[in-house]
Amino acid sequence: MKLNLKNTFTENLPSDKILENSRRQVPEAVFSFVEPKKTANPKVLHISDEMLQELGITKEESNSEFFKNIVTGNEIYPNTKPFAMCYGGHQFGNWAGQLGDGRAINLFEVEHQHKNWKVQLKGAGETPYSRTADGLAVLRSSVREYLCAEAMFHLGVPTTRSLSLSLSGDNVLRDVLYDGNPAYEKGAIVSRISPSFLRFGNYEIFSARKDVKNLKVLVDYTIKHHFPHLGKPSKENYINFFREVSERTLKMIIDWQRVGFVHGVMNTDNMSILGLTIDFGPYGWLEGFNFGWTPNTTDRQNKRYRYGNQPNIGLWNLYQLANALYPIIEDVEPLEVVLNQYKVDFEAQSFAMMKSKLGLFADDENDLNLIQALEDNLQLVETDMTIFFRLLSDFSDVKTGFHLIENAFYDLENITDEVKMRWINWFEIYQNRVAKETISSEVRKTKMDLVNPKYVLRNYMSQLAIDAADKGDYSLIDELYQLLKKPYDEQPKYQKWFAKRPEWARNKVGCSMLSCSS
Repeated sequence: MKLNLKNTFTENLPSDKILENSRRQVPEAVFSFVEPKKTANPKVLHISDEMLQELGITKEESNSEFFKNIVTGNEIYPNTKPFAMCYGGHQFGNWAGQLGDGRAINLFEVEHQHKNWKVQLKGAGETPYSRTADGLAVLRSSVREYLCAEAMFHLGVPTTRSLSLSLSGDNVLRDVLYDGNPAYEKGAIVSRISPSFLRFGNYEIFSARKDVKNLKVLVDYTIKHHFPHLGKPSKENYINFFREVSERTLKMIIDWQRVGFVHGVMNTDNMSILGLTIDFGPYGWLEGFNFGWTPNTTDRQNKRYRYGNQPNIGLWNLYQLANALYPIIEDVEPLEVVLNQYKVDFEAQSFAMMKSKLGLFADDENDLNLIQALEDNLQLVETDMTIFFRLLSDFSDVKTGFHLIENAFYDLENITDEVKMRWINWFEIYQNRVAKETISSEVRKTKMDLVNPKYVLRNYMSQLAIDAADKGDYSLIDELYQLLKKPYDEQPKYQKWFAKRPEWARNKVGCSMLSCSS
């Protein structure tokens, strides 16, 4: 297995001067050198064939003992020096100080076909940033992370990627519900891939420590290697850099809203500087359409990271990044211009996104009212978001409209006449609006089916795969992996997955209640 290695990150950024792997504050450094923990009995459970190609690794090479040892931390690729990044962050709105890669270790950097990828292990042992934790991960969270990154990519959502999912062979102690009842679970490791794992918190930590010198070094590096089109570092380009980060962040969140994805932990240390979805913890897809839903038990009371608030949190996090970048810009006004533009762009892009979901492409002054009425209707009774929008592409007339969407309701039998009438009224308006379009119903359906997925990674689906994997059956992991490669296609052989959350999953741990525990 011969990789085209690069070391742009470690050669151009300041490293931790202390080499021992002890928990501590790490000043004036972007990263610390650290080696993964060797595991008892590693076993690779699944590999992303797409990411093998991206890295220039053959299928045959991926079946080797060497590959297995690399992606489980048991062997270090020749002439590489693994490391963990230092960063801070705002967690649930409060500055948390130094955080860093507490259970992530970056292995190396690969350049292949003019793309640069950072390869990282999650769950490979402690680092200087592990605080009181063990730096490990369990099978439960690792299956979810591995599948979700690939699912997001195929949904067209900017995201980090997955290379492999492995068992470590070690048992890991976890308190899944934070209720004082820890239990041993199977340890696991995910190999993650991204052009960069830099987050807002990487910049915040230097600003908080008033280390302007290293803040500038990191921003200059980021522009040179990830935003080279901006040109040489200057005050003007620092502002342009912030503008582009803001635009990418908004695009990502609009895509989250489009497919009904809720991240669950939008802390600034979980916000990618490239506008990629990163750190898949207690995430979930909306089942019942509900702006107030969050999958994170830790956030149950305040619902800071609820579905409907994600665009606002994106803006709040960008304010923190603006504050972090201020010392090298020293001008508030251009930063405020970018932040105000985010609000304007969100309104426009959110409106355009909802119109595309409804198959509306011409201009009509009443479209906003139509969308708001729909969102109100979707919340009258529990209505499955994914199923509703997918079925809507087959709409033909008001007479059959309600019958068309019956499978989206969780309790069809108890829907009142009043609710039914509100839906019929909405379909009348929708029918009149669709009639104003110049495209055929067939073209409209095709366009709608390209933005409204048929299949998403529902929590109960992940849980079924996790339960089977716990018993040594990994076939469901592969079935979901294959299914989620084509989420917009009909895929008749997988029709059973085009279904509402089963009743048994309504209050089951892992299906409705998720913590940050992994």
